[in-house]
Amino acid sequence: MSSPSRTQMLRRRIAVEAARLISESGLRDYRQAKLKAAARLGISDEASLPRNREIEDALREHQRLFHATDQARTLRRLREVAREAMRFFARHEPRLVGAVLEGTADEHSAVCLHLYSDQPQEVIAQLLEHGIPYEEQTRRLRLDRDTARDVPALVFSADGTPVDLTLLPYDLLRQAPLDRISEKPMRRATLGALEELLASES
Repeated sequence: MSSPSRTQMLRRRIAVEAARLISESGLRDYRQAKLKAAARLGISDEASLPRNREIEDALREHQRLFHATDQARTLRRLREVAREAMRFFARHEPRLVGAVLEGTADEHSAVCLHLYSDQPQEVIAQLLEHGIPYEEQTRRLRLDRDTARDVPALVFSADGTPVDLTLLPYDLLRQAPLDRISEKPMRRATLGALEELLASES
């Protein structure tokens, strides 16, 4: 069996350091994390930068080695927050996405939901009706390799946990946006799928 090349070893070192930065500082931008990790390690070769998937794998390993008990407890709490939020927004066909679904969430993570409505103001009205303060943002999603779209997003807090809502039109309900890590259609879960996941963990 051939030994790992120098570039492979450097990619691995950067991925491990980037995973540590993500886990311990709450940094969520994978490109920023790997550039910061490379700078800390004194590595300037662009070819040595790991892919996002390598960082995701290193993050899972870091959490398993150093934060297994705490991370499992935090993940459970975030999934329970997600369940309540999905029940609250049930009329908007909520889908859970991101780290809380994938299992890499930690105390820095937000609960990320996609909501589907041709009238985004309905979601805003629901928040206002319940006296929930929120922040409006705009987010760019890649629908496929050639198409990107700017969509509205809302962020609010539920018992101290950030909940991030991306508002999408109904015609995108059957088409998951591309995941920024894998560049494949994003994994999504319905409320029913999340409840099954929580039940299986109990």
